[in-house]
Amino acid sequence: MTTHPPRTGERLPFIDALKAIGSQLIVLHHLAFYGPMSDWTHQLAPGLVGWFSQHARMAVQIFLVVAGFLAARSLAPDGHLRTGRPLALLWQRFVRVSLPLMVALLLAMVCTEVARFWMAHDSLPAPPTLWQFVAHALLIHSLLGVGSLSAGVWYVAIDVQLFALLLGLLWLGRRLGMVAPLLVATVVLASLFHFNRDSGWDNWAVYFFGAYGLGALACWLSRVDAGRNAPGWLAGMVLLTTLALALDWRTRIALALGVALSLAWAHRSGWLFTWPRSRALGYLGRISYGVFLLNFPVALLVNAWFTRYASADAGVQTLGVLVAWLACNLAGAAFHHGVEQRLGRVGRARPAREPAQAVALEAEEAGSQRSRK
Repeated sequence: MTTHPPRTGERLPFIDALKAIGSQLIVLHHLAFYGPMSDWTHQLAPGLVGWFSQHARMAVQIFLVVAGFLAARSLAPDGHLRTGRPLALLWQRFVRVSLPLMVALLLAMVCTEVARFWMAHDSLPAPPTLWQFVAHALLIHSLLGVGSLSAGVWYVAIDVQLFALLLGLLWLGRRLGMVAPLLVATVVLASLFHFNRDSGWDNWAVYFFGAYGLGALACWLSRVDAGRNAPGWLAGMVLLTTLALALDWRTRIALALGVALSLAWAHRSGWLFTWPRSRALGYLGRISYGVFLLNFPVALLVNAWFTRYASADAGVQTLGVLVAWLACNLAGAAFHHGVEQRLGRVGRARPAREPAQAVALEAEEAGSQRSRK
C-alpha cells in the first residue's frame, strides 16, 4: 500500500473518523439519557433508546485510546521524551482545553437558566455558584466533589490528568535511564488489574490509564522501525489485557483493546494517514471537542422548547430529538470555528518536538513508508 509521511499539523483521517463516530455516540447517549423528549421516543423505539442510554457512553473509551495514541506520538514517537520543557507542555495542554471549557460552561449556564424557565426536570443542573465555576475552570471539580455544571465535563479534567501522568512517566524514564514505554506498560497493568476494578478511583487518572496507555503502547509498537520484537510485545499486550478481562470482565476495556489494535493496524499499514477519504467524517472529527462541550446544554434547550411549545405526541417529540441532534452539531461547529480555534492560539508554547527533531522524525517515517512501497 502506498502511503505518505505526515506533515506537521496534518490531519489523520483514521483518527478523525474515530473521533467523529465517538462524538456522535456521546451526543446520542445524552439525548437518550437526559430530558423528557427521550421518554416519548422510548415509546416508539424502546430498544434503540435503551441501547443509546445504557451503552453508547462507552464511546468514551475511543477518546481515551485515541488521546493516549496521539500523546505518545507527539511527546515520544520513538519512546523517548523529545522535549526538555515538560512543564511548559503540560501548561499548554491545560490552557488548550481549559479556556474553551470556560466559555462552554458560561454558555451552558445561560442555556440551563433559559431551559429552567421553560420546563422543570431533574436533568437540569442546580443553579451554579462562583466556586463551582472556579473548580471547573481549574479542572478539580471531580476531585473536590463539586456538582457538575454540564454532562461530560469530568472527561476534560481526566484528559489533563492522563496527559500529565504519561508526561511524568516519560520524563522519569529519561531521568532514570530506563525504557519509558516499560514504565508506561507497568502503570497500564496496575490500572487494568487493580485501579480500574475499583470505582472509587474513577476521579483519578490511574483508573482510566489502562485504556489511555493501551493507545500509547499501540503507537510505539506499531512503528515500522519498532524492531523485530514489536509483534511479540503487541501480542503480550493483548494477552495481559485478556488476562485482566478474565479476572474481571469489563466491556469498556475490551472495547479499548479493540480500538488500540485498530490504531496499531492503521499505523502499521499506513491507513492512519490515508483512510477514510470522507470530508464529512473528517469535519465531524475536527469539531468533536466543540460538539462534546456544547451538546448537553443545547440538548436541554431544545428539550425545554419542545416541552413548553410542542404537542405531547411521541412523533413530535421524536422530531425534537432529531432537531436537538442537528442543533448540537451546528453549535459544536460554530464553537469550533468561533471559539476553540481562536483560543487555541492563546498561550501556545513551542511544539513538543524541536524543528530539527520534527524533520528527522518525518524523514525517518518517510524512509519507513518507502520501504513498504
